[in-house]
Amino acid sequence: MKNTPFTEKHIALGAKMAEFAGYNMPISYSGINDEHAAVRNNAGVFDVSHMGEFILKGENALALIQKITSNDASKLTAGKAQYSCFPNDEGGIVDDLLVYCLEENNSYMLVINAGNIAKDWNWVNKYNDKGVELHNISDNTCLLAIQGPNASKILQCLTDKDILNLKYYTFVKGTFAGVENVLISATGYTGSGGVEIYFENKAADADKIWNAIFAAGATHGIKPIGLGARDTLRLEMGFCLYGNDINDNTSPMEAGLGWITKFTKDFTAKVIFEKQKAEGVTKKLVGFEMLEKGIARHDYIIKNFTGTTIGKVTSGTQSPSLGKAIGIGYVESKFAGIDTEIYISIRNTLLKAKVVKMPFA
Repeated sequence: MKNTPFTEKHIALGAKMAEFAGYNMPISYSGINDEHAAVRNNAGVFDVSHMGEFILKGENALALIQKITSNDASKLTAGKAQYSCFPNDEGGIVDDLLVYCLEENNSYMLVINAGNIAKDWNWVNKYNDKGVELHNISDNTCLLAIQGPNASKILQCLTDKDILNLKYYTFVKGTFAGVENVLISATGYTGSGGVEIYFENKAADADKIWNAIFAAGATHGIKPIGLGARDTLRLEMGFCLYGNDINDNTSPMEAGLGWITKFTKDFTAKVIFEKQKAEGVTKKLVGFEMLEKGIARHDYIIKNFTGTTIGKVTSGTQSPSLGKAIGIGYVESKFAGIDTEIYISIRNTLLKAKVVKMPFA
């Protein structure tokens, strides 16, 4: 397993560690419910340095991004970011990602999922036929996500950049905790506000930034947060997790990601998605809440009232914020309407649930 620059700190703090995407990562410290509440109500620090980052430079950088992503990156100006995906040639999703515009029409950063770094690197290179300068900076980049309604207030004293008024899906670059060339963005995966901090993987800088964050938050109750709470937080918001809710065999149109699929440009699988938009899709990703006691888990079967299989659960948990079991999964399109009753097969018992609007919380 790989380590991040913060692995030893997690262990010293008593974190429950486990392998995730090839990295030794903290799953929880004080417990998922406690950490979940800390982020929803205050502020918490996630080590997400396992994520991947690519830099694309040159006069054809934007053209390459337009060709391989579903969203319209031409709308981006310097300091803005965008959620998008890499559609594959068959209409599935290679990965979902963030596109950061560092310099308009010339320099961009793609932030991708940790488990897909090699796969995504090959995909981008496959279509790079116009000499775009590519750099995989994943191993040289640290990433901390400080999330929660009080996160920006706690961190403002560590930078002269105005992060209190940083708009969603924008970013700034500057000095943070005495470290130069830090990128601070607001593209959170928890739905509770806050920022993400990207900086060069240097042991001294990692220590300095980690210690400064916890010193600034000491009197505010800031906490380290593991990947367990990250999952419950994102699920309450209905955010997709690659490998669970979207993958090489699911299309953005099926996953409710039509809003990041723009037909004003040419890109891989455009023709397939245009046909799906015109004719409709046979399955849809929906949110549901359990009406009977039980927790739906990944790959549990979804059935209708006659016991016929109509889909499969992709993510499920007991929602710490709501105190009820929730989940998301794909169902046949005719069962995707809000308030439709469905049944989750749990240990050979059919438990009633209903389709609900997302986000849940």
